[in-house]
Amino acid sequence: MAKDQAIGWTILVVSIIVIIVYNWLLWLPLWENLDIILLKLTAAIAVIGVFGILAWIGYTLATTPPPKAIEEIEKELEEELKKLEQSQEEKEQSGQEAKQ
Repeated sequence: MAKDQAIGWTILVVSIIVIIVYNWLLWLPLWENLDIILLKLTAAIAVIGVFGILAWIGYTLATTPPPKAIEEIEKELEEELKKLEQSQEEKEQSGQEAKQ
């Protein structure tokens, strides 16, 4: 059996055990109010998880600089193209002078 398959079977078995124990504690609590505590804990973890992810997305959006405008990119490309054309012309001129 491959290592990945072993990890997969382990995750499957542990998940089934957690499901069984969770439902057993929820429906047949060992002591009074354990079911309510379990539900509160589950809700707290879910809320923290969802809003933690939303906070992370918000932080990323707030701290990431906006992209350049298309006009700026076009302007930069035109400048680079002009530089390339000038260097090409200079190479051609120096090549013609070398032949003479």
